[in-house]
Amino acid sequence: MLTFVTIGIIQGAVIGLLAIGIVLVYKGSRVFNFAQAEFGSLGAFFLYSLLEVVHVPYGLAIPIALVGVGFVGFVVERLVVRPLFEAPRVTLLVATAGVALLAIALELKIGGAEIRQLSPIVSGQALRVFGAVITWQQVITLTVLGGLAAGLAYFFKKADLGLAVLATSQEPVATELVGIGTRRISTFIWVFAAVLGGVAGILQGSDTIFTPGFMTVNFLLLGFTAAVVGGVTSLAGAFVGGQVIGIIHALGAYFDSKYIHSYVDIPGLPDLLVFAVLVTILLVRPRGLLGSEA
Repeated sequence: MLTFVTIGIIQGAVIGLLAIGIVLVYKGSRVFNFAQAEFGSLGAFFLYSLLEVVHVPYGLAIPIALVGVGFVGFVVERLVVRPLFEAPRVTLLVATAGVALLAIALELKIGGAEIRQLSPIVSGQALRVFGAVITWQQVITLTVLGGLAAGLAYFFKKADLGLAVLATSQEPVATELVGIGTRRISTFIWVFAAVLGGVAGILQGSDTIFTPGFMTVNFLLLGFTAAVVGGVTSLAGAFVGGQVIGIIHALGAYFDSKYIHSYVDIPGLPDLLVFAVLVTILLVRPRGLLGSEA
C-alpha cells in the first residue's frame, strides 16, 4: 500500500499545479477556468514539436514552450475573458470550456490523434521508497511543485503585484480607485495560470504517453476537486488538496486491484473514492480544508 501512497504523492504534484492555477484565476476573477488543464496539454505538445520537429535542445525548448503557453493565455484573456469582463460569471465559465474544446480540436487537426511521448527531462532511477521506484523525472515534479508553492506564498504575501492580485479579488472597486487596473491584473493572472498549466503538462507528458486533450481528460476534474477540497480561496490549500486527491486516487486503485476487483467489478473506483472524500469534506467544512470566506 505504501507503494501506491508514494505514487499518489507524485501524481498529486501534477494535480496540485493545476489546482493552484485554478485557484489563482478564481481569486482574481471569481470564475472557474475549465481551460486550465488544456494549457497543460498545449505545453506538452509545444515541447514535443520543438524537440521532435524543430530539434531545439531540451534546455531551450522548455522555456520556449512555456512562453508559447503563456502567449495562449494572453490571447484567451484578450479575446475571450476581457470582452466578457462584465458578463455573468457563468457566461465566462462556459467560454473557458469552449476554449478547452477549441484547443483540443486544433491539436487533433494539426497534430493528429497518434500517441506521443516526451523524453524525460532527466532519465534514470533516483531511489526506491517503500518498494516504489522513483525516477529523477518524478523527483523533479515534486521539487517543482514545492518550489512553486513556496514562491507563490512569498509572492502573494510580500510582492506588490501579488498584493494587487489579492486586492483585486477582494475589493475590485476599491482597487480601481487607488489606481490599480483590474484588467491589467486580469492579464497577468491568466498568463501566469496558463504557464502553471504548461508546467504541469510538461512534467506529466515527460512521465507518460499523451494524446490531444490528455490533461483535460485525465486531470481537469481531479484539479478542480483538489482546489475545492483545499479551499478555492487558498493557494496553500490547492497544494494540500492536490496531495490529498493524489493519495486518495492512488489508494482507490490499490484497494480495487488488491481486494474489491476479486469480488465485484466497480468501474472508476478511484474516482468514486475521490468523489466520496470531496462530499465528506464539503459536508464537514464547506470552505475546504484551508479556505476562507474571502
